[in-house]
Amino acid sequence: MTTLDTLGRKAKAAQPQLAVAGTQKKNEALLAIAQALESRQEEILEANLRDINHGRQMGMAPGLLDRLTLTPARIASMAEGVRQIVRLEDPIGRMDGATTRPNGLQIGKMRVPMGVIGIIYEARPNVTVDAAALCLKTGNAVILRGGKEAASSNMFLTDLMREAVESTGLPADSIQLVTDTARETAVAMMKLKYLDVLIPRGGAGLIRTVVENATVPVIETGVGNCHIYIDRSADVDMGVAILVNAKTQRPSVCNAAESLLVHADVAEAFLPAAAQQLWERGVKLRGCEATRRILGSRVEPATEEDYGTEYLDLILSIRVVPSLDEAIAHINRYSSHHSEAIITQDYHSSQRFLKEIDSAAVYVNASTRFTDGFEFGFGAEIGISTQKLHARGPMGLEALTSFKYVIYGDGQIRG
Repeated sequence: MTTLDTLGRKAKAAQPQLAVAGTQKKNEALLAIAQALESRQEEILEANLRDINHGRQMGMAPGLLDRLTLTPARIASMAEGVRQIVRLEDPIGRMDGATTRPNGLQIGKMRVPMGVIGIIYEARPNVTVDAAALCLKTGNAVILRGGKEAASSNMFLTDLMREAVESTGLPADSIQLVTDTARETAVAMMKLKYLDVLIPRGGAGLIRTVVENATVPVIETGVGNCHIYIDRSADVDMGVAILVNAKTQRPSVCNAAESLLVHADVAEAFLPAAAQQLWERGVKLRGCEATRRILGSRVEPATEEDYGTEYLDLILSIRVVPSLDEAIAHINRYSSHHSEAIITQDYHSSQRFLKEIDSAAVYVNASTRFTDGFEFGFGAEIGISTQKLHARGPMGLEALTSFKYVIYGDGQIRG
């Protein structure tokens, strides 16, 4: 089994060639990856089925099993995400903010690769492709470390991409996979000297472990305790449709809604209509006393813990609030600062919500399910950052770059 040190040295050696590769060459490699994903779909599904069967035997939770599962549609989406990255502008070499000083010096900021990026993630084989494609376009070598639950899928996808990249003349070692899925190896990767940055993508436990153990720089992607707030002026039908989509369209992902807040003035009209559709889709409701008074004992009492939980399941916490002030205070207290939405016809309410909610993505009259690199037009994404330094929200190409100052002179010296 290849050691972490060997993977690091190979990635470090491959990265300079990738860094100077032109946009056309990198796009050729990406198109080769997209084509390989489609042409080898059956092999990918076979590898993924081995992981699914093992996950079922181990009693994997339904939400995690869904994240693990690949389908023809999901593979097609992965390939389209790669092609979308091809169509995006290459940020590498772009000059930003050029100025001319009084002494004639011209100073600008040039976008450059970060170097070698490490990604630690859980049962999400699509991340293997998303991360590699984004790193390739930005001239970064990548070392991937997925969870043991997706070991077969990740190994096949990595081999597929390495072959595709090498077929276009770029180094296969631009993409590396840590095949040892032991926890000790993950912790060792968090301290790997060859990494310029480490990005964890997964649940709260994984992210906390990386933040606590890493000795290399970390970009923290966050869990998604996302809220929908139904304002007093909300269109009830619109609110129900958005809530049902945000909660049930794919409950296992980080941008699914986990908590509902309803203004007291509209609760009697909204809650019964929403609950009926949610119950029809198998959603369990946990609510405050006012919610239970309106909907009855079928709603379980909500606890303090419920309001701060990312369920990744068909469970929704509900609270009736007396005002927009209370809704904003509740969200800023319990949110993971990922994505929140207000449903309202009141312009002033919408603007207060946009200004006062401290989250990476804030919506007016739309589902939180759109917080996604593909939906934002970034192509695939490396993750969704809930921190404020370097990157926030869906992390596309630019989030994987740094910059250097470039200075042009004509003989200036400092006196």
